[in-house]
Amino acid sequence: MATHTYDPTFTDRVINAMGPKTNSRLRQLMAGFIRHIHDFARENELTVDEWMMGVKMINWAGQMSDDKRNEGQLLCDVIGLETLVDEITYKVASEADAPTATAILGPFFRADTMVRQNGDSMVTGVDDGEMVFMHGQVIDYKTKKPIPGTTVEVWQASTNGLYEQQDPNQVEHNLRGKFTTDENGRYWFYCIRPTPYPVPGDGPAGKLLELLDRHPYRPAHIHILVSINLYLSKSSNNLTRDLRPHMKDINPSSHRYLTDKTSTSPTILFLP
Repeated sequence: MATHTYDPTFTDRVINAMGPKTNSRLRQLMAGFIRHIHDFARENELTVDEWMMGVKMINWAGQMSDDKRNEGQLLCDVIGLETLVDEITYKVASEADAPTATAILGPFFRADTMVRQNGDSMVTGVDDGEMVFMHGQVIDYKTKKPIPGTTVEVWQASTNGLYEQQDPNQVEHNLRGKFTTDENGRYWFYCIRPTPYPVPGDGPAGKLLELLDRHPYRPAHIHILVSINLYLSKSSNNLTRDLRPHMKDINPSSHRYLTDKTSTSPTILFLP
């Protein structure tokens, strides 16, 4: 709690410096951001040294990021911001009779994922992984009818906890694939049974976890991004049922679990 009094007009003067041509939504967002971050600085009496530590961490995140790694997004994951924004964007609750809940996209998504055919294997050069046959169906939530021609993008980490763009020993697009549902809205492919893995510890996100005395592990999961014209794109994570020691930081009710060790069949319900 602040113990000193500060200029009560300063924040309004910064906000009012925006010109009349500023986009209305941008004005709303920046005004709110400026007001909240100024209040944060005053309430905690933020020092110049502490502020500079934050600036350096942001700079570090930018320096660590490229077309294969998004450290800024990973920082947002660590503080829960991406999950909150995802919840705000997709307001439908995850209930038994509701559309499939969304999950964060994560920092290792690639827009240029290679196209694969249903029945293909995404696995190359992973000798210590357990092969899994994954299949599912995309259904319109309102009509309960299957949606053919849906794009289903899938990606997962290897058994060493690394995605292919993190690991020079993996071939490009390993454990990734872009599939299209058939006339019955179905998709199927081979992948490996996922295992828990730590987030990268060589950047600011890993450093922040260390400073906060938090474990770095994500539960075992497979990413699925489903999209089709006239529908909202939807990202989801499938988690294995029995690999849950590091799930205390997430809400298990928002995920669909693998039903056994060899096969999973998630039905994805879409809301137009």
